[in-house]
Amino acid sequence: MIHKIDLISQNLHSSFSKDYLPILTIDSGDSLQFKTPDIKWGYSPSKGEDSIALESRENEKIQIHPMIGPIAIQGAKPGMVLEVKLNDIVPGWYGHNWAGGIKNWQNDCLGLSNTERVPFDWELNSNTMTGSTKIGDRLFHVGLQPFMGVIGVAPVEPGIQSTPPPRYCGGNIDCKELVKGSSLFLPIVVDEALFSIGYGHALQGDGEVSGTAIECPMDHVDVTLIVRQDMNISLPRAKTPSGWITFGFDEDLNKAAALALNEMVQLMEEFFEIEKTAAVALASVAVDLRITQVVNGVKGVHAVLPHGSIR
Repeated sequence: MIHKIDLISQNLHSSFSKDYLPILTIDSGDSLQFKTPDIKWGYSPSKGEDSIALESRENEKIQIHPMIGPIAIQGAKPGMVLEVKLNDIVPGWYGHNWAGGIKNWQNDCLGLSNTERVPFDWELNSNTMTGSTKIGDRLFHVGLQPFMGVIGVAPVEPGIQSTPPPRYCGGNIDCKELVKGSSLFLPIVVDEALFSIGYGHALQGDGEVSGTAIECPMDHVDVTLIVRQDMNISLPRAKTPSGWITFGFDEDLNKAAALALNEMVQLMEEFFEIEKTAAVALASVAVDLRITQVVNGVKGVHAVLPHGSIR
């Protein structure tokens, strides 16, 4: 069954909690179709049309990432895995990003913490999958690679949990590899999973070094949610059009890299039916370690095993 979710404040929230009431309950294998707001909690359907203003129905004091949900999946239990199939992701016509003006470690390194924050407005074309922004008298062009920044299920910890740090159960992963055609696998830790998704990105480099990608609304997102009982994972992993991905999250980048690597080694042991040392040797010649993002307090690293790289 396909469920169409309206873009209204009653369907949006900006934090995680296992106690939030779901906006919808679905069966495993059902699909969701929806639009998402921009990072400023607005949505403009086309150039020249006014933006509608939206807000979180949970009334958080600080609303950061707008998310659709939570969605309950019947029969989902802790210990199972939720497969999120990303069938389609279509960006809206505009986006924003900015640099400088915020004190953090990367701006300290670049001498930008005490400068003004400089915004950049982007015009996006979902037909050609291109975007452009004007800097001074020059127009800069990029190719788009849209993905959703926040995809997660509710954590088991009590109380309200903020959205910025990525977690063992997903959330603000900010991985540019999670494009159309990917499946993200999330460990379920609460009954009915309580799935949420939002925070569209039109394009991002690994690291997200200014703190922002091209943050944009999404005109159309189509996902299918499948409860899997044939998997056992403790951290997210993904199958994308280009390869398998494992993730590690920690405030220490070395620890995040170690987690991502260990998850990939376990995956390769299972796939190729080999011992750990052999898996590490193969990983050393075929697996890429990439910095997902360094700007969310908890840093992310993802390990990528390209399809067909080992035969």
